[in-house]
Amino acid sequence: MGHPVIHATSARAHEERRHFWIGGAWHVPAAGLDGPCVLVRDPAGRDSVGCVPDGTAEDVDAAVAAARQAFPAWSASGTGTRQRLLTAVAEGIRKDEDQFAALISAEMGAPVDSARLVQTRLAADVFASYAELLDGLAWEERIGSSQIVREPVGVVAAITPWNYPLYLIAAKAAAALAAGCTLVLKPSSDAPLNAYRLAEVFEAACAEAGVPGGVFNVVTGSGAVVGKALTTHPDVDAVSFTGSTEAGRTVAADAAATVKRVGLELGGKSARVILADDPDGPTVADLPAAVRTALADAFANAGQTCTACTRVLVPERLYAETVSLAAQEAARLTLGDPALPGDHLGPVATSRQYADVLAYIDTGIAEGARLVAGGKASADRVPEGLEAGHWVLPTVFADVTPDMTVAREEIFGPVVCLLPYRDEAEAVRIANDSVYGLAGAVWCADARRAEDFARRMRTGLVTVNDGQFSVLAPTGGYKQSGVGRELGVHGLHEYTELKTIQW
Repeated sequence: MGHPVIHATSARAHEERRHFWIGGAWHVPAAGLDGPCVLVRDPAGRDSVGCVPDGTAEDVDAAVAAARQAFPAWSASGTGTRQRLLTAVAEGIRKDEDQFAALISAEMGAPVDSARLVQTRLAADVFASYAELLDGLAWEERIGSSQIVREPVGVVAAITPWNYPLYLIAAKAAAALAAGCTLVLKPSSDAPLNAYRLAEVFEAACAEAGVPGGVFNVVTGSGAVVGKALTTHPDVDAVSFTGSTEAGRTVAADAAATVKRVGLELGGKSARVILADDPDGPTVADLPAAVRTALADAFANAGQTCTACTRVLVPERLYAETVSLAAQEAARLTLGDPALPGDHLGPVATSRQYADVLAYIDTGIAEGARLVAGGKASADRVPEGLEAGHWVLPTVFADVTPDMTVAREEIFGPVVCLLPYRDEAEAVRIANDSVYGLAGAVWCADARRAEDFARRMRTGLVTVNDGQFSVLAPTGGYKQSGVGRELGVHGLHEYTELKTIQW
């Protein structure tokens, strides 16, 4: 039976932006309205979908000054004021969710259904969650003769990536604003258009809540120029960065010169461990469901999820059956135009990432892994009219050993490695044998055994079976996956300082 083909739609609209959002107004860049721009390219292979200004250190100075000017009033604001702003932003995102979804889909290739249900609604939920948790939040405590007070850290620089652009902005901005901080955002140059739409939401929300516009500022441009200007700026008090571990090291080093607070959410090479029903036994309850769940997680967002569990560990005696099931499931999945609704995978987001993913697939084959599904998409698997896109099929490697490159390095594409293990002691060793520790997962019919195994995994987030994600629970990494936590009250505390007043 042939694979279904989802046809392309017509070219998307081109959205051109020439200003920055600074101090509650649209600000002409230092280089002028005709200054250099960064093209935003459609990863599905159409023409560019927009452009934004390529900012300078002078633009960063203006944005930081605006945030600093807004800080005294915002940091002194009451809970009610902060709740009104956060709620208004959440409502603004929900009202414009179709526009946000279309922009995100065009920028980074997420299928429009996913861009709406996950990328956009999740961002709105994060803003709303911080409005809710401010109710009853304890800002002070008494310890003996000392009063312990939480205060906002100050001006925050947020540097965000392209894979979940709006959600990751929300995770930083909502927490910082709830804490009483002001913010300068540098979104990814590969997916900056949604940040401009969010600035428009803030424009209306600040006016509605009576809040100075300088609490939220947006400057676009390269990491080498705008990012570095933010991380080294003497008037920036904290930096929050999400991206690769390599880039995170640079951010931390730059920020160290002024001893800034630094939060980092970095790379991952997370393990999903499928446990037998009985310790080291011969069966797994509903192995097909376990495999479907594993692949759905690993292939979501075309594999471009920091917390994706791309190493799947399976009992040795069930390995052959698991490989067969995974190959069948991967072959069932289709590629499709991200502008269209439906259950399909979109393209890899950038040309650089596309080249990296294909190179990793070649490396896996060269090192002896067995390609049982996927690889670079052949012409008959690519959506009609979008042959120039960054198309990688859902890819499954078998016969992977823990020392192989594809088992150790983050690929950040739709590539899964299947590894056998002899017993649970070996499984936990393989799972923890990584420089990363961002996420993990356990599948087991016995909830108590699953929890015990989860506690032995050296990672910041573990999903048991079909466990659900919560915007109130902290996320973040062990080891080289990062420093600090995002979401919920723990995420808010990342943007506060502790003061002790002794009596």
